Amino acid sequence: MKRTMIFVYGVICYLMFLAVFLYAIGFIGNFATPTSLDGPATGSLWTALAINMGLLSAFALQHSVMARPAFKRWWTRIVPEAAERSTYVLFTNLALIALFAHWQPLGGEIWTVTDPLGQAVLYGLFGLGWLIVLLSTFLINHFDLFGLRQVWLHLQGKPYTPLKFTTPWLYKIVRHPLYVGWFLVFWATPTMTAAHLLFAVVTTIYILIATRLEERDLEDSLGEAYTDYKQRVPRFVPGVGKTKPNPKLQTA
Repeated sequence: MKRTMIFVYGVICYLMFLAVFLYAIGFIGNFATPTSLDGPATGSLWTALAINMGLLSAFALQHSVMARPAFKRWWTRIVPEAAERSTYVLFTNLALIALFAHWQPLGGEIWTVTDPLGQAVLYGLFGLGWLIVLLSTFLINHFDLFGLRQVWLHLQGKPYTPLKFTTPWLYKIVRHPLYVGWFLVFWATPTMTAAHLLFAVVTTIYILIATRLEERDLEDSLGEAYTDYKQRVPRFVPGVGKTKPNPKLQTA
């Protein structure tokens, strides 16, 4: 019964993620959702800025702190290990729902592209960003990333086995294609409002910081394999930021 409950819990958290993911497309793109990133200001600028920064900070802290190995070791004393990833997904969902519900548009326009071709290009990049985000999760095992593999193995009474370190397709071009997708999502817009700019700048800074923390954890757990990968593959931009060639490959 306990295994079944954990499995159902994991499935609910995943389905909740799917709903949040779809809502995020409309929220950031400003279509088909009750709330959106952009819009006219409705109150005090400083109050709106404080609320928005609070929401973004809450998401950043949740997303980073709960991903750290030390926190996971402590957290799994409270929640079943099989449900740890699903619980991470649940709290991420809740942080995003709070952001969607309480985000304060600021009005104002930083830029507006009125040319139809320019708009089509930017909307195309926006859609490409979402495609890259989703595809990247499947390349590294979508169901493990969102906790379903863990609860499924637990339901079958099988121990969890960590995924092998692989670099499929996009991961041979850049180390973090998932984040490249997010950059396109955040910045590719025909109309950049003050609120959208705030969102894009803060989330970009967060990704740049989180990437370094994530890579430090990966080097600690994977050792030379990840260090070599960092030397061969640039972080975000194909062909830019490569470091040193692997001497072992040169002498092979």
